[in-house]
Amino acid sequence: MLETLQFIDSDYPWFFAAWAFIFGAIVGSFLNVCIYRIPAERSVISPGSTCACGKPIAWYDNVPILSWLILRGRARCCRQPYSIRYPLVELLTGLLFLAAWHAHSPLKAICLMALISMLICGSFIDLDHMEIPNRFSIGLAIVGFALSILVPDLHLQGEGPYASAVIRSAFESMQGTLIGSGLILWIALLAETVLRKEAMGFGDVKLLGGIGAFLGWQGAVFSIFGGAVIGCIGLLVWMAFKKIRGAKPEEAEEDQLLGRHIPFGPMLSSGALLYALLLEKQVGAYFAEVSTLLQ
Repeated sequence: MLETLQFIDSDYPWFFAAWAFIFGAIVGSFLNVCIYRIPAERSVISPGSTCACGKPIAWYDNVPILSWLILRGRARCCRQPYSIRYPLVELLTGLLFLAAWHAHSPLKAICLMALISMLICGSFIDLDHMEIPNRFSIGLAIVGFALSILVPDLHLQGEGPYASAVIRSAFESMQGTLIGSGLILWIALLAETVLRKEAMGFGDVKLLGGIGAFLGWQGAVFSIFGGAVIGCIGLLVWMAFKKIRGAKPEEAEEDQLLGRHIPFGPMLSSGALLYALLLEKQVGAYFAEVSTLLQ
């Protein structure tokens, strides 16, 4: 069986990559359900998907990405438009799963798919409700620690005997959780002291602990500063777009709130994904060089 899979991967390298994208799009469809229902404390299992008018959505109208394009963003039953966010979440998840498959070994890629899924859910819920449910922060730390034991390659890339690798991988995960959550907690406390108001929610502290469980302390540290840079760039682009478009009168109050109601969870998640999918080796080499200089 293993030889057959290796043969397929060798002769048809696009095959598993295509399935990674398709699987990601399917997972993204389920994530849309989680993003909508979990904050409302509704089951993500039943009932099945329904239109805003209350009618059930047929399976052929619920195909990730394609259904939205075929129906041109409108429900078949009542022709009401539905958000472009649904296909975008499916496309985003598919592309990130594909990137994970290309960037890492199969086992590590599958572990990172769990990270990607939980970060997408937590980020969109944070954008909508300014909170990150514990299942996507504390739960992320628990899943990350468990996978570190089951798949030591998540941290060590096949180094040393298996038993030793399990212990070292678990230590890396725990260290990432403690350093990541501790560092951002101190940043939040210092910012609160200087600004004399809450600068960061405790959900962000727990989220970064979960990121550290998957990516180690280097990934957690990069997520803070990389996420801050990504957030600043995104905010500047958004402000420039609004200025070019021209602010509407009803947006004046929203502009006054700028800087006070910006969720940090999506920024941390963006930094974590940038590290995990593109910059892990470069950031690791940088920290290793800094450590050498300090010795």
